Amino acid sequence: MEDVLDLIEVEDDPHSPTVCFDEKLVAPEADVRPSVPAKPGQVERIDYEYERLGTANLFFFVEPLAGWRHVEMTQQRTKRDYAHCIRWLVDEAYPHAEYIRLVQDNLNTHTAAALYETFEPAEARRLLQRIEFHYTPKHASWLNMAEIEIGIFTRGCLSRRVQSLSELRQRIATLESERNAQRCTISWRFTCNDARDKLHDLYPVINNKLD
Repeated sequence: MEDVLDLIEVEDDPHSPTVCFDEKLVAPEADVRPSVPAKPGQVERIDYEYERLGTANLFFFVEPLAGWRHVEMTQQRTKRDYAHCIRWLVDEAYPHAEYIRLVQDNLNTHTAAALYETFEPAEARRLLQRIEFHYTPKHASWLNMAEIEIGIFTRGCLSRRVQSLSELRQRIATLESERNAQRCTISWRFTCNDARDKLHDLYPVINNKLD
């Protein structure tokens, strides 16, 4: 926990950016009948019936101090999908960074081994030399600021019905572009000192009394 909290307090550095990573499974829904538009004295009416459009996985990358984010939609969540996203992060998103501090949770796909299972050893090693993993503790994914961004996208476009997965992809891209253009940052105020003060039950009790 303190490792992640200390990392959040580090000033923005283009040579070693801090990027938060998380993912979300979505099951888009489409209207079976057209909705009735709102009019004076009456809210929009949406039929309770809907059509399932399958599922998709969303990978979220967020650099909270720089106000940048990217959402990658994939059909599934596998080690191979994760590995290709990491290569994109290294080679396309941050080609000039010395290394990337990556904050992520402990899912079994979020490992260095995923890269070796996807790429040749030399390529996997090249990518891993540019990544510094920082894992959130179990049951403490709230430390990952990518979850804040996921909440914003959920309210902004993920919870509304769409007619197709391509429409959902377009909505995500539009919101991503808008927030990047505005350089929407995330202000995190919870520090290690706060943790020691408010979450003291998580820390071991040290008996300093001499025998």
